[in-house]
Amino acid sequence: MKTSVKFSAALLALTMTLLVGLGGTALLLAGLPALAAEPAAVAAGVGSEIWTWGLAAAAASTALAALGAGFAVAKVGAAAIGALAEKPELFGRLLIFVGLAEGIAIYGLIVSILILNRLA
Repeated sequence: MKTSVKFSAALLALTMTLLVGLGGTALLLAGLPALAAEPAAVAAGVGSEIWTWGLAAAAASTALAALGAGFAVAKVGAAAIGALAEKPELFGRLLIFVGLAEGIAIYGLIVSILILNRLA
């Protein structure tokens, strides 16, 4: 019963992460043609093909980092809940591990911002 609950929680977290990550990527990629024709980017000397690939790279970096962070949080979170059930005094230490796993998404967002700043 205990492993079934852990597996269900991890599967739910991974599924939600996949849905959010893929949905966000689809929304960003759907807006590429409209953003690629942006006259400000062409006036700044950036070609429309470079602009398109830059936006795709920014979307991919954010999406893949979010997927990786979701997978890490699912694994670390399930282990943290198991450890917390046995020793409640470990809450502070376990929270740090989950926070470190979430930091992966922030790194991907920073890379995405750097890519977009390079295009502008």
